[in-house]
Amino acid sequence: MKAILIKENKDLVWSDVGNPQPKDDEVVIDIKAAALNRADLMQREGNYPPPPGWPQWMGLEVAGVISYAPDNVKWNVGDRVCALLGGGGYAEKVAVPSGMVVSIPDGLSFEEAAAIPEAFATSYLNLCIEGGMKSGDTVFIQAGASGLGMAAIQLAKALGAKVVTTVGSEEKETFVKELGADVVINRKKEDIATVLKDHPVDVAMDCVAGKNLGPCIETMARGGRWIVIATLGGTISELNMLDFLMRGVKLIGSTLRSRTSEMKAEILSELEEKLWPPFTSGDIKILIHKTLPVKQAEDAHAILQNQQNLGKVVLTVK
Repeated sequence: MKAILIKENKDLVWSDVGNPQPKDDEVVIDIKAAALNRADLMQREGNYPPPPGWPQWMGLEVAGVISYAPDNVKWNVGDRVCALLGGGGYAEKVAVPSGMVVSIPDGLSFEEAAAIPEAFATSYLNLCIEGGMKSGDTVFIQAGASGLGMAAIQLAKALGAKVVTTVGSEEKETFVKELGADVVINRKKEDIATVLKDHPVDVAMDCVAGKNLGPCIETMARGGRWIVIATLGGTISELNMLDFLMRGVKLIGSTLRSRTSEMKAEILSELEEKLWPPFTSGDIKILIHKTLPVKQAEDAHAILQNQQNLGKVVLTVK
């Protein structure tokens, strides 16, 4: 089969690789679509290797058709599914633990379904499990117009939260308001911490961190939970520890990729129960910025790198 490999000069090349060799509890998916994530850019630069046992090429979420399934799993050859991966999605096939596979919601295309697992599982893990989000909470989500932001805003609103988010343009302001965001901060025009003082947040999902982290944490509601999932804005910040302690704020570091397959399966099961009906009804939308053939992975990466996307970028595999 073929997969996108990263050459020494960081070029992406559609290359021959070995076919997947499934373990006892794994199915093989013939991939029809794979969605991009910022973690792919990090992996390309050598900063985010896949967990042990997964392919070395990129790709954290896919949709396709099962071409092999052992007798001891619930899946059958021909089932249309999407899956969460530790890696290996930029390819024609992938072997996946059966618990990390879910059915495609009724009415969704392969391209739409590929954009569900990573973004919505990451949102659910961090907002609901790590952050303990409940109805009525105020939630802060960085980069609301990204693929992950799109998922997190809709998940939080579906579960009854008030959403504050950041964007970098007026076009993206309109986009996230249509998704349901209650308060939108244009980070190029407004100081984030100043706005957050008027909207103390209970739970934050932060992919930026950096020097602005400390001032923002000082605006949180008492007992607030600030979850850092990436450091796109830098790795260093100053915290007022006295204020931090007095208000009982929790600072949590979290990544989905490092979790066990069993925990990922549990998250996907809960997502399927709670979100598949609103996916089917259209109450939660999968917004795709652009689809490109897998051989154009370079162009797809450039869209994310330049922050041009409103929603997900998806590669198609024919």
